[in-house]
Amino acid sequence: MAELLKAFGDSGEMVEWRMRNIFIKIRPVFFLFVVLLSLQCFPRTTFASSFVEQHHPWMKRALAADLRADLLLAQMTLDEKIALLHGIDGSAYGGHVPANPRLGIPALNLEDGPAGVADNMTQVTALAAPIAAAATWDEALVTHYGRVIGREERAKGANIVLAPTVNILRIPQWGRSFESLGEDPYLTSRLASADIRGIQSQGVLATIKHYAANNQEYHRGSVSANVAERTLHEIYLPAFKAVVQEAGVGAIMCSYNRVNDIHACEQPYLLDTVLRKQWKFPGFVLSDWGATHSTVASAQAGLDMQMPNGTFYGAALKAAVQSGQVSMALLDRHVHRILRTMFAFGLFDHPPSGSPEDDVRSSADTRLAREVAEQGAVLLKNDQHLLPFEKSKPHSIAVIGPDALVEPMITGGGSAHVNAPYVVTPLQGITRRAGHKYRVNYAQGLVSSKDFIPINAQYLTPLTTSSTQNGWRAQFYAGSEPVGKPAQTRIESAFGRSWHKSGLKPEQQFRSARWTGLLRAPVTATYTFALASNGGARLYLNNRLMLNSPPAANDTTKTLPLHLIAGQQYKFRLEVYQATDPGSLELGWRWPGLDESLLDQAIQVARTSDVAVVFANDNESESLDRGSLALPGQQDRLIQAIAQANPHTLVVLNTGAPVLMPWLKQVQAVMEAWYPGQEDGNAIAALLFGDVNPAGRLPMTFPMQASDVPAASPVQYPGIHDEAEYSEGIYVGYRHYDARHVAPLFPFGYGLSYTTFAYHGLAIVPHSSTTLGRVAVKLAVTNTGQQAGAEVVQLYLGLPSTVAQPQPLRQLKAFRRLFLQAGQTQEVTFWLDASSLATWDTGAHDWIVQAGTYSVMLGSSERDIHLQGSFQIR
Repeated sequence: MAELLKAFGDSGEMVEWRMRNIFIKIRPVFFLFVVLLSLQCFPRTTFASSFVEQHHPWMKRALAADLRADLLLAQMTLDEKIALLHGIDGSAYGGHVPANPRLGIPALNLEDGPAGVADNMTQVTALAAPIAAAATWDEALVTHYGRVIGREERAKGANIVLAPTVNILRIPQWGRSFESLGEDPYLTSRLASADIRGIQSQGVLATIKHYAANNQEYHRGSVSANVAERTLHEIYLPAFKAVVQEAGVGAIMCSYNRVNDIHACEQPYLLDTVLRKQWKFPGFVLSDWGATHSTVASAQAGLDMQMPNGTFYGAALKAAVQSGQVSMALLDRHVHRILRTMFAFGLFDHPPSGSPEDDVRSSADTRLAREVAEQGAVLLKNDQHLLPFEKSKPHSIAVIGPDALVEPMITGGGSAHVNAPYVVTPLQGITRRAGHKYRVNYAQGLVSSKDFIPINAQYLTPLTTSSTQNGWRAQFYAGSEPVGKPAQTRIESAFGRSWHKSGLKPEQQFRSARWTGLLRAPVTATYTFALASNGGARLYLNNRLMLNSPPAANDTTKTLPLHLIAGQQYKFRLEVYQATDPGSLELGWRWPGLDESLLDQAIQVARTSDVAVVFANDNESESLDRGSLALPGQQDRLIQAIAQANPHTLVVLNTGAPVLMPWLKQVQAVMEAWYPGQEDGNAIAALLFGDVNPAGRLPMTFPMQASDVPAASPVQYPGIHDEAEYSEGIYVGYRHYDARHVAPLFPFGYGLSYTTFAYHGLAIVPHSSTTLGRVAVKLAVTNTGQQAGAEVVQLYLGLPSTVAQPQPLRQLKAFRRLFLQAGQTQEVTFWLDASSLATWDTGAHDWIVQAGTYSVMLGSSERDIHLQGSFQIR
C-alpha cells in the first residue's frame, strides 16, 4: 500500500492524512448515501425499515392509528399542519394535497367518481351509472362494482375516491339522479355500504357525498334546503349514518347548498352534533369543490379540509391560528383526523404506485361492466310476450333512434362522467347477436344534438376592428348581468359547456357573459338555432331581441327558426345572465329539411320490419337540472310515429331518472336500461334476445304526470329567493304517492321478468313482545315459470301511526335478491330489530320505538304485495 501511495508523489503519511481528512468531510454525505441505498435495496423488514422507524416512530405499523397520528402531529410545524388541510391546483387528479418528504407523509390524490375513474382520465372502464347498479338491488354485485372502482382508482395512483353519491332522489328533475342510488333511504343505505366496502377493500378510502340535503343543481351553491329535524333523520341522513357506522367510510364531503340557512360546510349541527357526537365518526370531512365559504366558522363547525385549494384554509387559516381566532388545539384536531384516517387505511404503509397515464383496464372489469348493465335493466312492459326475441322470433328488426348508433347515451355529465375506451352501440350489439337469423335495419329517425353543429368560425367576425381572428368576441362578468367592465375577454370559435373548464381564470366565478359577432350564412334558408344555458339567455339579431329565455331551474334547450340570406352580415349578440356556477352554454344551428326526411325514413323502415325497437334518452349532468320530465326534443313524436307504423314496437330508454310516457299504451314493450356504460349494446342485445332474463327493479317511482311528484310547487322546488322548503316532510318518493293516494306510472321496486314467482308460507316470530329483541319474518318463494330468473323479495313495514307522529303507509325495511331455477323454491328469513322499527322523536331528539301493531308486507314491488301479517310491541 505504501508503494502505491508513493507512486502518487507524496509520502504515505501525507496521503493517509489527506484521505482521512477528506473522509471526515464527506462522512455525512457517505452515510446518507448508504441509508438511501439501503432503502432501495433491502426489504422494509430489514435495516431500511428499522432506520425509518427509529427516526420516524409513527411508521411502526404495529402501533394504533391514533398513536401514530399523535407521534407525527407532535413533529409538525404550523405550516406543515396548514398544508395538510387544503388542496392545491394544477394536479392531474381531481384534488391533490402534496406529500411532505421531511416527515414521510404521502400525497393525497383525490379522484372521481361514482361510475369509474373520471376527471378526463383515459384507459379506464366506463361502468353503468350508479342508478343502474341500484336497480340491481344486489348488495354482492354492488360490492363487486365498488371493487372495480377502487382497484382502477388505485392503479391510477389515487388513494381517495370521491364516491359514492348517496343523496336521496327528492325530485326526478335532479341533474345528478343518474349518480344517486334512488329515492329510498334504506335501499340507498344498504347499497352505499356495499359500494364502500368494495371500494375500500382495494387499499383506498371512499368519500361519501354530498352531506347533506343536496337534492337539486339549480342554485346549488346558494339555495337553502329548509328541512325539519325528523325529515333529516328519517330521509336524508340514514345513508350517511349507515356508511359511517356499518361500512366504516373514511371521508365525508360536505355539500354546496345551505341547510336551514347555514352553508353545509360550516353547519355545526351536521358536522359536529350529528356526525361527531351522535355517530362518532372518526374520519375527516372535506368540502365539495368551492363549497367552503369561511375560515373560522368552517373550522369551528368541523370542516377538516378545503378543496380544491387553500383560499380559506391556507394563509387565512394560519393567520386565524396566530391571532387566536382558531386555537392550536382545534387545528390539531383537524390534522389528527386526517392523519389517523391515512394510517388506518394504510395510505402510509401501502401507497399506490400507479400514475394517471397507466392503462388500468382488465377483462374482469369489462365483464363486471356488462353484468351490471344487464342486471340493472328494468323491464317495464311486455305485452303479448314480445320479448324475448328468441321466443317471439321476428324475422326482421328495425332499430331506430340516434341513441342506437350516432349518439349512444352511456353515462351522465359532470364529475361522474367517465371517458369510455370504446362503446358497443345498441345497433352493433343487436346486429352481432342477430347473426344470420334476423335481418336488422337501422334508421336515425330524428336529428341528434350532433346535427346541431357549432357555428363555424369561418362564418363569424368579431365586432372589433382590432382583431383579425375569426370567431366570437366573448366577455365574461362576475355580476349577474353582463354590464360594466368584463372580468375576462377573449375570441373563441365555438361554445362549450362549463366556462371555468374552458381556459378561463379558475379562481373566477362568472355569472354572466356576452358573445358578439358578425354572422354570415353560407346559403339562403331558414336555419334552426338551438340554445341551451343554465341561466337566462337573450339572443339579438341586428339589435332586435329574438329570444328571451328567463333563468330556470334547469338547462333547457330553446330552438329558434331564423331566415338568413347568403352573404349578408347580421349583428349577432347573445347574452347569458344569472347563470349558476359553473356557467354553461351550447349554441348550434341546423340546416333546413333534415327533420322530416329522417322521420319519413324511420317510418318506412318500421313498416317493413316485424319488430321496431326505438332507443330514446335524456341527458343528465351535474350543475344542470332537467327542464322537463318529457323526453328531450322530438323523441315522443318519433316513438308515436313508429308505434303507429308498427304495432310491435319496443322502446328502450337510456335515462337517469323517470320520464313521462304519453305513448305507453301505443307500444308493446318498454325497457329502462339507464346509462349502461361501455358495454351498452352487448347488454341490451342479451336482454332483448333472452340470453339474460331481466331482473332489475326500479329504485324510484315513475310518475304519471309532472304534477304528481312530491315537490311539485315552486316553493318546494326550485325554491323562491334561494329558499327551498322541504314541506313534503317525510313523504318523499313512494311515501308521497301512498299518502296522497296518487297512482304512479310504475311503482318503486317494480320490474318484470321472463318468468313468474309465487310467495307462500309467511311466518312471523314472535307475534307479540314487550322487549325490543329481533323479529323473524319467514317465507318461501317459488319460480313458477319455465326458465331461470331472479326475484327481489321486498319487505315493507307499516309503523304505528299517531296524530303526533304520523307514519307512511309502508316503508322498505329489508330485501333479498334470489336467483331461482325453473320450479325451484327457496326459503327466506328477514330479521327486524329496533333500528327497523324506530322513528325519530323531535322531543327527545332521538330514535324511539313506539308500542303498537306493526304491519308486515312482502311483495315484488311497493304496490304489488303478496303476503301480509303483523306483530305487536307492547
